[in-house]
Amino acid sequence: MFDMALRAGGAALHTLASQASASKVAESAGSNFGDMLTRVAQDGVSALKRSETLSLSALNGQAPTQEVVQAVMAAERSLQTAIAVRDKLVAAWQDISRMSI
Repeated sequence: MFDMALRAGGAALHTLASQASASKVAESAGSNFGDMLTRVAQDGVSALKRSETLSLSALNGQAPTQEVVQAVMAAERSLQTAIAVRDKLVAAWQDISRMSI
């Protein structure tokens, strides 16, 4: 069940990263919010992929348990962060949609 949640979260983060990088964000002197979201999404996807790779290596006896646990915990933090950001975005959208024009 946790593996399915990781895969779903990874797919969501990958979709977010693809959409953010596909959009043509105007380049400014400093880093903008879209770029930051792209980096965060890509970092989350890489954490999920690393966790999955190490888990499979551990099943074959090729990875130490401590490393696997650390990778899975990092992936879980990434997933929880993505879910929290999604929830905040949905709540903000609902607040905006309730505003009278």
